[in-house]
Formats: sequence, structure tokens, C-alpha cells
Amino acid sequence: MIKKGTKLYSILFGCCPKCHSESMYITKNAYNLPETLKIHERCSTCNFKYRIEPSFFYGSMYVSYAVGVAFAVAAFIISFLFIGTGLLTSFVVIVATLIAFGPIIMRLSRNIWINLFINYDKDAVAKAKAS
Repeated sequence: MIKKGTKLYSILFGCCPKCHSESMYITKNAYNLPETLKIHERCSTCNFKYRIEPSFFYGSMYVSYAVGVAFAVAAFIISFLFIGTGLLTSFVVIVATLIAFGPIIMRLSRNIWINLFINYDKDAVAKAKAS
């Protein structure tokens, strides 16, 4: 089980990187396409501002590329090497995988990006209440 307080917990569950108490996203369902990337302005628990600066999440595009490549390589290995499909079929599987997991990849990339800069603070809630 992934422990609360680790970066992996925040990345996989999309919660506040500072306190890990609530989801950054307005809707939990990544496949609600109009709402996929909409995030709260601030964490309601620790008052952390998610958009640290204007255009902060543009950097997550670089992470998205790497995550997309990882998904594509995994799809290729599963389809071509394990199942034994041809190259054309493997290409179709890769494209289908990237389309199917697109919203997940986008959110995962944002989660990784913000967790590169923000660390978990177990006292963040107490500090926010004291302010």
C-alpha cells in the first residue's frame, strides 16, 4: 500500500502535494473531458495555491511526453513481444492506448510536475489554521 505523505501517493491520487488531504481536481473522473484539467484554485485544507505562477503547468507538457512514451513502449512490448502481433497491429495498439489513456496521462503529468517543486508538509494543516 502506498503511504500518505509520499510523493508517489500525491502523484497517483492527484491530491494536494502539500497536505495530501484533498484532490487538486474539481472532478475525480479524468474521462469527463471538459473538466479533465480543471483544478481548484487553492486547497481547502492547507490553503496551498495550486497555480504557483501563471502558466505553471506548461512545464508538464515535457513530463507528458515522457509518460506518453512510457505508455507507448509498454503497449508495444505487450502487443508485439508478449501477444505476438505484427508491427502494423502493434502500431494501432500504441495509438489506441495513447488515445484511451490520454486524460490519465495528462493528469499524471501535472501531478508529477507539481510534485517536483512542492514537498509534503505534515504540519501544513496546523500552519494554515494558525494563520
